[in-house]
Order: sequence, then structure tokens, then C-alpha cells
Amino acid sequence: MRIKFFFALLLLCLLPTLSVAANISLSDVIRTLETPFQTTGAGKSGLIEDFQAEFFQESQIASLDRVQRGEGNVSFRFVIHSRDQVPQAMFRWEYRRPSIQEIVSDGRTLWVYIPENRQVIESDLTDVSLRQSDNPVTFLSGLGNLSRDFNIRWGAPNIDRDGNYVLELQPRRSSQMIQALQIVVDRDAVSDYQNKKTGRLFPILATRVTDPNGNQTSIEFRDIRVNRNISERFFAFRTPAGVEVVRPTGDQLGY
Repeated sequence: MRIKFFFALLLLCLLPTLSVAANISLSDVIRTLETPFQTTGAGKSGLIEDFQAEFFQESQIASLDRVQRGEGNVSFRFVIHSRDQVPQAMFRWEYRRPSIQEIVSDGRTLWVYIPENRQVIESDLTDVSLRQSDNPVTFLSGLGNLSRDFNIRWGAPNIDRDGNYVLELQPRRSSQMIQALQIVVDRDAVSDYQNKKTGRLFPILATRVTDPNGNQTSIEFRDIRVNRNISERFFAFRTPAGVEVVRPTGDQLGY
């Protein structure tokens, strides 16, 4: 599974249906996404500090006219170092299909481990420019500032068959990774926001990233649990005995 498609983090089928409820504005849905991840202006009790979920991924490779599917478990932790900075994202993607592999980061180092190859690729996140706002990993750690980095409008359709809200995002700056990003926002999370409650639900149910070459990666999240108090140690990869560590350099650092 190409790593570039993994980083075109997060996505899935958006099904046509109704129009947005009359009392829900685009601003309501955007603020539902941003508020639980903002480190200023909100009480700590309203923040989402971590989440775990089942994920189902579908990658469509335009040049090969091929679809690749995967699934597994994902865990994220958002570490707040300062109230005036975006949180640092730690994550662990554990694939069980189409093959067993792990993609892990402690916020500083990225490990991609494929057991059948007896090899782990280890990269410094600062070297691969993951601090850029158009990178999907930074998108996850910068959910509190989506409207700063993206132009956001209603999707077409703007609501799915279950009544969840669909948004279309485009980077404000030209991006080599994202041409368009579609997000399905949990209707219950929007209701929470309207009732001045945040942090109870992870607001993203599914995403779809389209890159400039027409490739698409969709991820659907299910069984989402928030604020499980996941230890930071969970995001430290320990290289198994007999596994080769490969550290890319130069042009090899790209995804």
C-alpha cells in the first residue's frame, strides 16, 4: 500500500440525499470541527485529547484504474505543549488488511513497518516537511484552524442519507498532496455544538482526499471512542529483533 495514499489521510463514500436542516449553517458545521481541537478560548473539558476507532480505507489509483482496500485500528493523541500552538499529533495505524503493517508516530519520528519485509522505514518528521499546512498529517493536528488553511463550502450533496453533514475543502495555497478534501461531519456532534457541548464526540465520520493526479483515498471511521487517556508510550515504536531499519535521505523522503 503506497504510503502517499495513506497520508492522503482520511475518507469514504458520500451518499446522496436530503438538504441541510434549515437551522444548521455552514459556520455551525465548521465550528463543530474546530472547537474541540482549539487550545485557546475553550475549557479543557471541551477538548478532544485522543481517540481510537476502526477504519476502512479505499484507495483509487487513477493511472492504473485500480482500487485497493484496507482496514484496521487507528489511535490518535493530541499533545498540547502550549495554549497558543496547535497540538502535536501522535498516531498509530494498525492494518490487518490487505496486509499486516503499522504506521506509527510519536510526533517527532515516523515508522512504517511491514512485517513480511522484515523492514521498518524510519523518518524524521521535520525532514519530510510534515509541518506544512497542506499535508494530511498536519491537517489532523491542525483541526482547530481548518478555516485558516482551507476554503470550505458545502459538499454536493451537502448531507448524507443518515443526516450527517458533508463539507468540501480546498487548500488556500497550491498543494502537491491535496486538490480537494471532503469531510463527513457527525450530525450528533453538530447538535452538541449547538447545545454548547463539545469534546464528547469525534466530529469526523469519514473523509476523502483527491490529489492533483486524480488519485483518491477514502477512510470511514467506526466505533469511535474519545478521551481514553491513551499513554504517550503507546506511540513509541520498538523495532523487533531481526528487522532492518531503513532511514531514507534526500529525494527518498517524499511520499
